[in-house]
Amino acid sequence: MTKVEGGLMTVESPPAVEADASGADSRGPEGSEPSGLDAKAEAKARRRREAAARKEILAPVAGPLTAAGLIVAVAAVCSVVPFLLIVSACRELLRDTPDADRVWRLLLIAVLVLVARAILQTVALTWSHAVDARYQLTLRRLLADKLTRVPLGWFGARASADVKKYLQDDVEALHYLVAHARLDFIGSVTAPLVTLVYLATVDWRLTLVLLLPLIVYALCMRAMLDEPGRERLLAYNTAEQRTRAATVEFVDGIQVVRAFGRAGKAHTEFRTAVEEQTDRLRRLKLPVMTVQSISDTVVSPVFVMLLIVVAGLAGVGLDWLEPLDLLPFLLVGLGLGSSLLGLGYGTQALRTAGDAALRLHELMQTPELASGAADSAAAEDPTGLIRFEGVSFGYRADHQVLRGVDLELAPGTMTALVGPSGSGKSTLAKLLPRFYDVDAGRITIGGTDIRDIPSAELYRTVGFVFQDVRLIRGTIADNLRLARPDAELADLERAARAARIHDRILALPRGYDSEIGVDVVLSGGESQRLSIARTLLADTPVLVLDEATAFADPESEAAVQDALAELVAGRTVLVIAHRLHTITGVDRILVLDNGTLVEQGDHASLHAAGGLYRRLWEINAAALHSVAGAEEETR
Repeated sequence: MTKVEGGLMTVESPPAVEADASGADSRGPEGSEPSGLDAKAEAKARRRREAAARKEILAPVAGPLTAAGLIVAVAAVCSVVPFLLIVSACRELLRDTPDADRVWRLLLIAVLVLVARAILQTVALTWSHAVDARYQLTLRRLLADKLTRVPLGWFGARASADVKKYLQDDVEALHYLVAHARLDFIGSVTAPLVTLVYLATVDWRLTLVLLLPLIVYALCMRAMLDEPGRERLLAYNTAEQRTRAATVEFVDGIQVVRAFGRAGKAHTEFRTAVEEQTDRLRRLKLPVMTVQSISDTVVSPVFVMLLIVVAGLAGVGLDWLEPLDLLPFLLVGLGLGSSLLGLGYGTQALRTAGDAALRLHELMQTPELASGAADSAAAEDPTGLIRFEGVSFGYRADHQVLRGVDLELAPGTMTALVGPSGSGKSTLAKLLPRFYDVDAGRITIGGTDIRDIPSAELYRTVGFVFQDVRLIRGTIADNLRLARPDAELADLERAARAARIHDRILALPRGYDSEIGVDVVLSGGESQRLSIARTLLADTPVLVLDEATAFADPESEAAVQDALAELVAGRTVLVIAHRLHTITGVDRILVLDNGTLVEQGDHASLHAAGGLYRRLWEINAAALHSVAGAEEETR
């Protein structure tokens, strides 16, 4: 499961309950395509959503891009004018008595127009790239700010690679849409239009002949942008995600699979994923390459010249036009199709950018976690009674994980949460810091609904220590100061001593300035104690613990237990217990079964009751006995 660190805590991901917006949503296995009227309706709806997404996501840069587009339009006209001047110069030279001065003037003007065109093109591209750079920076800041306001549980349904795709890949994919797409389109359309208008004044019949390759090119472009092509792209994206996941699983699990002699199976799964991605890439590229080859051919200068020569000779033979009238078609008409080639080459980038815009637009529409009012009275009693009142919750509307839970956590007490796997223990714990909002009922701290508590205040009230610890890249001090950015070194040392990790830090090459992953690689127990030190530094009155010693090495388990004893002192603690022998001394034990609170009390009363807790205890005792017997046999 993916683990995502948020603030002071490491959050265990809940089951993946949302589809990835990058493409693997309602589609079937193997990226199968929908069919019939539903597919057409979905295709139209998606095109509408994508158009709306592009419009909204690019709204902040619409003004500057429009201005840059006007500059490119003028530059496109300037790219045609020199050819028209050269045609005029050639006509002059073919006269019986040519005016040499006029020819030189025309050539000089043509050169000046070309220089002006180069300057305008440079200005427009520089401007669009500057706009794009500022826009990407602003957009990344907006997205990062957005991610601070979505429920923490949103991250649970997504791997870190998915979040990275939003913030990096999708934003970068917009580069073509912002810096090039509009300018390329305007330039590629303006120049042919000006050319066709001019050629129509020379001979409209030969101009109609020139439209034939353009029509074929337009049909090819339509085929390249059709919905089956988009579906093939989505199928390829799905296969790419599977390959990425198979690669991670293969690399991360190679030691385990080799130890059990299953390396061949792991390699087969990885190879199958790569072969599927290769097949999807072939299906994606081959049709596009064939169509693009045709489109490139029909607008190539050689093909256009052949068409002009054949049609022109026929026209001259039929006395439709003078031989001299072929000159502008040969000089100007040859470049008619080549100016459109940029549209074809940018098709894939445009489609990728459109998909990225849609994903980013959907991300920006993600419901945010409603924050309590700044003047809320929630901070009046952050150490007060915690109550779950008729709490129900489900990751999906058709599946409730918790149903009608009523419980209390008295100030300064330790409460253990136990139950079979899948009973809803972790889900219940995640509701307290509002990883998700409840579907029904409410959770209160000191009588105040946690939905009315500002998020910053809530996270100063509730802290977490989970099994799997994630540390950020940076120094030991950086990781500790996540809890309190303004903490002095003395504060860090005090928290580290209480967490039994201070001496280990001092033994590092640069002490608290040692960089994790560079100067030191911490063991599981050391990382856990560093996490505990961070939570101690935060000094939250309410704690949620999830079997914090589960992944600690044997040598450091006692140190972690001592650090936890220091951490829980005087706080309201909810501990998710998997090893029941560690929670016999807690104030109260809550027993969950299938999302319902079925028992509560202390260890003695629950054991004597002979219910679910008793059965769990017996399973736990049998497991401990088996482990003890195995250790005895190895001695």
